[in-house]
Amino acid sequence: MSEHCDFSVKFWGVRGSISISDPESVRYGGNTSCLEVRCGDRLLIFDAGSGLRYLGNKLVESGETIDADLFLTHTHYDHICGIPFFKPFFNPQNTFRLRAGHLLPENDLRSVLCNLMTSPLFPVPLEIFQSKIEFHDFLVGDTLNAGPDVVVRTASLNHPDGSSGYRVEFNGQSICYLTDTEHVEGELDQTILKLIDGADIVIYDSMFTEEEYKKCVGWGHSTWKAGADLCDAAGVPQFVIFHHDPDHNDEFMDGIAEAAEAYRPGTVVAREGMVMHPKWRDADAPLIQRQAVPAG
Repeated sequence: MSEHCDFSVKFWGVRGSISISDPESVRYGGNTSCLEVRCGDRLLIFDAGSGLRYLGNKLVESGETIDADLFLTHTHYDHICGIPFFKPFFNPQNTFRLRAGHLLPENDLRSVLCNLMTSPLFPVPLEIFQSKIEFHDFLVGDTLNAGPDVVVRTASLNHPDGSSGYRVEFNGQSICYLTDTEHVEGELDQTILKLIDGADIVIYDSMFTEEEYKKCVGWGHSTWKAGADLCDAAGVPQFVIFHHDPDHNDEFMDGIAEAAEAYRPGTVVAREGMVMHPKWRDADAPLIQRQAVPAG
């Protein structure tokens, strides 16, 4: 494999809040948040929504012994509901490091997941897993090591109960994952701008349209236009729309894709199964900015 092709992100869950299975939403997918990031031979998983089950099934099929890091943005149910159904956790040959950065000392990550897998919410406890599982609580803003030459930077996001944004750096490139965050109208989030500055790919919470957001201020989610503006300001070439509203079917998502393409050409709407590689670019070349689109 070429050294330019060993850094990738695959989308196993792209939906927000709750998974859906209606036939009008199959093209974009109905599972909640889960990303597979490959940094050479290192496996990083981001969020453990219902999409995690499908990633787990694929890993089991591959027959590989797994040594991986699983990073959670936060522990709201739609981001952890796949954990009890992740088959690789039942293999004693596997090793996982589970990481979260926003929890209070009295609600450490292990305790939260123990509560998730406690009767009457779930019939078997966390101890049913046979893999070696380590639980790591970090301070948001920490820079984490995820293996040789893999750096994971973190930042705080604007979401009820808190959420952690991530920037993965490998082989001179970077992928940022920012979901469950809310913008402030008319302002650019300086914390996010610092995290994504010059990144190659930015995956951003784009749950609402601008019209929908007016009725959902304070809910902890953003819009694709806010994400596009952040990417413009930070010199990011590839913007990815993510965390789709469960009420947005394929036809609605097609409309978002069309509008986003007009607003910022090259914008991608995340779909389950989609794989992306950062595109190599000349560091001295000027960054391409979108052209203003006339109103109406």
